[in-house]
Amino acid sequence: MRSHHMLTDVVLEVGNELFHVHKVVLAAGSPYFKAMFTSGLKECEMSRVRLQGVCPSAMAWLVYFMYTGKVRITEVTVCQLLPAATMFQISNVIDACCAFLERQLDPSNAIGIANFAEQHGCVELKQKANQFIERHFTQVCQEEEFLQLTAQELISLIRKDELNVREEREVYNAVLSWVKFDEDRRYPRMEHILQAVRCQYLTPSFLKEQMSTCSVLKKVPACREYLAKIFKDLTLHKKPVVKERRPNTPRIIYVAGGYFRHSIDVFEAFNIDDNCWITLPRLTVPRSGLGAAFLKGMFYAVGGRNTSPGASYDSDWVDVYNPVAEHWRPCSPMATPRHRVGVAVMDGLLYAVGGSAGTEYHKTVECYDPEKDAWTYVASMGRARLGVGVAVVNRLLYAVGGFDGARRTSSVECYHPENNCWTEVAPMRYARSGAGAYATALPSGSST
Repeated sequence: MRSHHMLTDVVLEVGNELFHVHKVVLAAGSPYFKAMFTSGLKECEMSRVRLQGVCPSAMAWLVYFMYTGKVRITEVTVCQLLPAATMFQISNVIDACCAFLERQLDPSNAIGIANFAEQHGCVELKQKANQFIERHFTQVCQEEEFLQLTAQELISLIRKDELNVREEREVYNAVLSWVKFDEDRRYPRMEHILQAVRCQYLTPSFLKEQMSTCSVLKKVPACREYLAKIFKDLTLHKKPVVKERRPNTPRIIYVAGGYFRHSIDVFEAFNIDDNCWITLPRLTVPRSGLGAAFLKGMFYAVGGRNTSPGASYDSDWVDVYNPVAEHWRPCSPMATPRHRVGVAVMDGLLYAVGGSAGTEYHKTVECYDPEKDAWTYVASMGRARLGVGVAVVNRLLYAVGGFDGARRTSSVECYHPENNCWTEVAPMRYARSGAGAYATALPSGSST
């Protein structure tokens, strides 16, 4: 009937196009047209209505939808459809456009989609796009859209707690890339932008390197002074005044190896949010008494003992698991096998503390640099420790308790990376080995 102009009672004029339509169909499909034709406005009596703010092609798609309930959304049409559907309050088309754009989210377009959603009041799409940006920041910051952000938009983004980065260096490097994209105009903003980077979580060695080699910092003395103060606070082991980021990503507990009648190679993960266990690729070698740590987005399995029927040996093996690629690969082995080793992460390095190899109990400590894939010895502890608890507080590594081959100890030692030395601190009240140690900030008012 519409195509033959049968019983049509209004003509919509959009640009140079004319649409012969039925008021009742438009009113049923669009609150905008219902108000236009039923609220006593002058358009109620008009047989021809001129519409502004919409292109003819978008109007044609929407008219077709109101008559058929069908609309084809593509990467080309969505940019015209969504504004028009928003203008005419056609919720089904708005929802379909938003769902289409959500499926199209990619590091190269996420910022543009977030801005587009905000312009047209699509709150849920904007939220989904922003979550995508936060979760994929490492990829997003390499795209053209990121480099085109205004200074204020950049600051708003890098201030977010939910930014998913393996280390704060990624945020710092992203800021440098943004500045260098238009250095002459942008470097004066560096001081203000740098305040939004959580520089207290950069390593002292990285800060020292940047202060001596970064061309942008050399142009802004205030930035170098700011980083120099942070460097000083870090080397004095002061508590950071800003909190660590808390990415809005799945919370996972990894469990590697262990012992049941013999050493096992089972590797599992518990998804806290879904309350379920997942079986992951097995360890390359069955191990119990191994150490484990998460460093720069990777899970490390360190040392341990392989106890199998007819054989038992302590291991110097180190393997790393990539949660994204879901596979293990070997790293350089430690200089010595370590069973029931203590493992901790500090300054982007992995520390293996104590442990044993057969009847030899270690007081030695090794440090692994993932960028060099190499282990080096650091200063040894004052005594051997098997089953030692380890924890890091304000860039100080603590070794708690352990078994020295003759007795369990209550002693505690603290490692200073600047001086490469261990010092004794107050002992525990009770001797023990195999204790778990973890560092955290207590709530204010706690008496512990």
